[in-house]
Amino acid sequence: MGFLAWCAAGVAALVIPGLAVAQDVTLTAREGGLRLEGTLQSFDGEFYRIASTYGLLTIDGQGVICTGPGCPDLTAPKAVIHVTGAPDAGTALIPALFRSFAKERGLIYQPVFGGAGYAAIMADPETGKTLADISFAPAAPDDAMAALTAGDADLVVAAFAPDGVGKQALAMDALVTIMAADNPTPAIATRDLVGVLAGDISNWQDVGGPDMPIALHALAADLDVQRALEARLGREVKATVRHDDLASMAAAVAADPYALAITGRAVQAAAKGLPLKDSCGYTLVPSTLAVKADDYPLSLPIYLLTPPRRLPLLTREFLEFLATPAAQATIAAAGYVDRSVERVVIAEAGRLDTAIKGAGEETTVADLQSVVQAMTGVDRLSFTFRFDGSGGLDANSQQNLADLAQLLLAGQYSDETLVLAGFSDGQGAATENLTLSAERAEAVLGALREAAPDLPDGALPIVQGYGEVLPMACDETALGRQINRRVEVWVRAKGGL
Repeated sequence: MGFLAWCAAGVAALVIPGLAVAQDVTLTAREGGLRLEGTLQSFDGEFYRIASTYGLLTIDGQGVICTGPGCPDLTAPKAVIHVTGAPDAGTALIPALFRSFAKERGLIYQPVFGGAGYAAIMADPETGKTLADISFAPAAPDDAMAALTAGDADLVVAAFAPDGVGKQALAMDALVTIMAADNPTPAIATRDLVGVLAGDISNWQDVGGPDMPIALHALAADLDVQRALEARLGREVKATVRHDDLASMAAAVAADPYALAITGRAVQAAAKGLPLKDSCGYTLVPSTLAVKADDYPLSLPIYLLTPPRRLPLLTREFLEFLATPAAQATIAAAGYVDRSVERVVIAEAGRLDTAIKGAGEETTVADLQSVVQAMTGVDRLSFTFRFDGSGGLDANSQQNLADLAQLLLAGQYSDETLVLAGFSDGQGAATENLTLSAERAEAVLGALREAAPDLPDGALPIVQGYGEVLPMACDETALGRQINRRVEVWVRAKGGL
């Protein structure tokens, strides 16, 4: 490949304004003729990344010769990994994960103290040479995305997955309602919670509490968790008090006997959880399975966003590490829900009772008998698939698809049969919902075929639609209907019914 082609492959979208005059490296093509001058940003052992008059360039090191005072030590290349984004999740997860990554690789890990945010180095245990400079700086979503686009950040921790960037599901969180420890309110219905957040309900008495005004706390409107919450609700939160992070918000709520807020399950502080109930009688508990399966209405995926450019080798290896058991254990230890697959016996999870209690007017006895028989002796995996507004799999489901494809390719369930069980909400005619649920399950199967084209048909799941017969939540709210529209993954013995 020619030198110009190497350059063209790595040109960033933006030219950095005000580039320093000092040009501390010159990259000359081994084939002769062309050269580039610039300021070295990083070298990962494979590619140079320089800031030049043409913008940020990523150039294959095999095709060039580096001269100048900024040229790296080719025997011990150093990666520079800048991470930014969500303050709470980033502060809890990023340092712990890099520490775990260094331990797994047998590298020296050393935090660097001083200044805001987090910084650390990883070094070779034999030579002591620094292999990576790592940093995390909290930032609002718009600022974090601007840094990623401009090349000032390599990874962004975010509670949403915008288009135009790479995305990898990192962990899950559960948003929970909190109040002061001495508030006697026993529970709150999802419909009432939406009313409180929207400003339509302003007194605790209207939700089963004392006759006192509700002091509604929330994060600043430009923070990613707040944006993700409002996107899930489909409306703006009318808060009277705003905070810059979940920890300070939880502390403020704990100190105010009539305050209410939504926080992450891992950041509750001294505040007391206000149980969430469904107006149809369903229990909405943020259990590990419910959060992983996105059955809990306020489950929140946490993503790592990556730029549309080649990342340093060590950064790519870190991203691969995130799928390992060691990384998943680190995520769980930090108070978040990891992405390892859960498996539960459906009968023991109370699903048979749910099928009967949730039966709609058009659900027949035969419908109930069919789904009860289908669930007998069957386990459910935490992989659950839901669709976005365009009809495609949402970002969390896309990660579930990739994870399930890898397990199937590894022969994880070769001695069992997987079932893609489709379900709908209760809106519309039951016969149409039955067809729609089967179509959704078929869509997941088609996506799985594309993700794992080498899998023979016999290794793929079978498809079954069950319509509206097994709701997970009440259809009276948009949140409930969203939970009910899903494709579950069931596991049964080969030859089972």
